[in-house]
Amino acid sequence: MWRRAYLFLILVRLWFAMSPSYLHPDENFQGPEVIAGEVFSYPVRHTWEFTSDHPIRSVFPLWPVYGLPMFLLRWLWIGNGGDGEIPPHVVFWVLRVLMFIMNFVLLDWAIYELVPAKRHRQTAVLLVASSYVTWTYQTHTFSNSVETLVVAWSLVLIERIVAGRDRSSFLAPTVLGIVVVFGIFNRITFPAFLIIPGIRLLPYFLKKPLSGLAMAGSGLFTTIVAIGFDTAFYTPHQITWADLLFRPVITPLNNLFYNMVPSNLAQHGIHPWYQHTLGNIPLLIGPAAALLFLQPHLSMRLYSALSGVAVLSLFQHQEARFLLPSIPLILSSVRLPRNKPRLFNAWLAVWIGFNTVLGILMGIYHQGGVVPTQIFMSRQPDATTAIWWKTYSPPIWLLNGKNEVLNTRDVMGMPGDTLMEQLTAIATCDTPADRRNSEYLKEKNGTYLIAPLSSSFLDPYLPNKGLDGLRFREVWRYRQHLNLDDLDWGEDGVWNTLSRVVGRRGIAAWRVTKSCNPQRR
Repeated sequence: MWRRAYLFLILVRLWFAMSPSYLHPDENFQGPEVIAGEVFSYPVRHTWEFTSDHPIRSVFPLWPVYGLPMFLLRWLWIGNGGDGEIPPHVVFWVLRVLMFIMNFVLLDWAIYELVPAKRHRQTAVLLVASSYVTWTYQTHTFSNSVETLVVAWSLVLIERIVAGRDRSSFLAPTVLGIVVVFGIFNRITFPAFLIIPGIRLLPYFLKKPLSGLAMAGSGLFTTIVAIGFDTAFYTPHQITWADLLFRPVITPLNNLFYNMVPSNLAQHGIHPWYQHTLGNIPLLIGPAAALLFLQPHLSMRLYSALSGVAVLSLFQHQEARFLLPSIPLILSSVRLPRNKPRLFNAWLAVWIGFNTVLGILMGIYHQGGVVPTQIFMSRQPDATTAIWWKTYSPPIWLLNGKNEVLNTRDVMGMPGDTLMEQLTAIATCDTPADRRNSEYLKEKNGTYLIAPLSSSFLDPYLPNKGLDGLRFREVWRYRQHLNLDDLDWGEDGVWNTLSRVVGRRGIAAWRVTKSCNPQRR
C-alpha cells in the first residue's frame, strides 16, 4: 500500500516541478541566471550580491549544480545537430527536472538511511514525499533546496562515520570535509544544522586522529578551490597567484559580515525572533507542527533541525525558505497517533487538505505567469520596452537574447499615477497598424505593460478607444497567476480583497500606445 502511495507522490512531485510557479526571485537570480550568462551567450542581469565591492554570493556551488548540466545540455544539443544557441526555456525546464531528480534520489535516500526502524522509515518517507514543501520549494532552483540535500547527506556521513559502517575509515571523513565546505559556500547558515550532530564526531576523531586529518585536509583543499573559483569570477582581469594570495575573494566571510550589520538586514525586512518558530514552521508543515510539540521522536535529525532553527532565529531577517533543511528532518521525527484511529484519520485528512491547498497555491498559481509571460515577450519582434508592475522581477535570461533590444523595467509596487506618467513618456505613437490584428508586430518599436489582472487601478484606462490618452491593447493573458503581494485587507476588507486577487487571478501584457497628434472636436 505504502509503495503505491509513494509512487503516486513521486508523480505529484514531478507534476509540480514542471509547473511554472515562481516562489521567489532568488531561485533565478542567485543561481541559473548567473551561470547561464557564463555557459551560454544569454545577456543576464547580476543582482547586488554579485556586483557589490564585497560580493556575498559564491559561484563555486553553482557550477556543479547548474553549470555541469548546462555544459552537458549544450554538448548534446550541438552533437545532435542543434542550430544556434539552446532556447533558454529548454534550459529552464531541464533544471527543474534536474532538481526533481536530485530531490527524489538524494533526499529520499538520505531519509531512508537516517531512519533505522522500518515502520517509522516508511512513515517518514511518506510524510516527506507528501509535503507541499517537497513538491514546490525543493523542486525549484533555490540555494536553500541545495542546502537541504547537503544537510541531509552530512548527517548520513556523520552516522556512517560514528557507526563505522564504511570499510575504509578515511572515505566518509574525506567526503564529509568536501560536503561541509560546499555547504558553507552555498549558504553560511549551513553549519547551524551540524552543531549537535558534529559533537558526535569528537570521540571518534580522538580515537582515530588520522580520519580527522583526512576530513580537515579534504576540507582545506575544497576551500582553496572554492576561493579560487570566486576570485576568478569576481576579478575583472586574468587572475594571478598574487590575486589568490593577497586579494582573494572569500564570499562566506563577506556574507557573514554583511548579515552582522542590522541596517543591512533592515533593507530586506526585520522580523521578531519568534518568526521562525511561531510563523514559518506552522506555515511549512501545517498540522505536523502539533505532532512536533506533542509526540516528537527524539533523534539526531530532530536535534539538527532544532539547532538550525535556533541559530537562524538569532538573525532578524527570517524567511520561511531559510528553514527548508529542517523540514524533512522534522517530518521524519514525529509520531502519528495510530493508536487513536479517529484522531489519526482526522489528522490525516487535515494533512492532505493542507498540502493540497498549499501545493496548488505555491506550486501553480504563486506568480505563476511570470515565466510564461517572459517567454512570450522573448518572441515579440516589436518589443523594445517592457514595464513589469506588481510582479516578481522577471528572469532576464529567459528572453533568449531579446534583451539586447528589449529594455525590461521592474517598477515593483510603484504608485499607479507615477506608472501612468512613465507610460505616457515612453509609449509609442499610435499607428493604423496598431489597430489591425497583428500588424503592430511589424513596427520597429513597442512599449508593453505587464501587470496582474487584479490591479484594479488600470480598470478606467483599459477601455479607452478615443484619440486622447494612453491606449492599451491586450496581447497576452495567462490565468494561472496569483499576486499575493497585492493583498490590501485594511483598504478593501477581507472579502473584497479575496474577490479581487483570487476572482481576478491572472496576468496580462498590454501593448501601450498614445496619440501623438490628437485631433480635438
